[in-house]
Amino acid sequence: MKIILLDDVTKVGRRGDVREVSDGYARNYLIPKKLALSATAGNLKNLDHIKTQQDAKASRIKADAEALRDRIEALVYEERRQASEEGKLFGSVTAQDIVDFLTQHTIQVERRRVTLDEPIKTLGETLVTIRLHQDVTARLRVNIVRE
Repeated sequence: MKIILLDDVTKVGRRGDVREVSDGYARNYLIPKKLALSATAGNLKNLDHIKTQQDAKASRIKADAEALRDRIEALVYEERRQASEEGKLFGSVTAQDIVDFLTQHTIQVERRRVTLDEPIKTLGETLVTIRLHQDVTARLRVNIVRE
């Protein structure tokens, strides 16, 4: 089945490409998730219009993500935790703790967007990366101090 991609799809193509994919993949995944349109004669004729609409939508989403990045980078998350003499925490600060902090500041971020390889288990300042958009990442300063 021929389709027109409305968004970048891994291993298929970029936005605006016309591709041939299996019927089931198009009907059951791409089209219901609004990642693609079937490549009918009318849609192919309007391809330039569809591309401009998608580009405008993508730039609007990226601008929102950049504004959110500025709000996040202005914050500092300070957490008071019990720690040993060597500076090791009794417990840890996880990605969910960071998401809860951002939610208190009316910033909605999914937990899987917080790139934290392992929970923070030591005192001190750490920079945590939050992936907001494909091209936009924010860095939140997390400061852990002894209680």
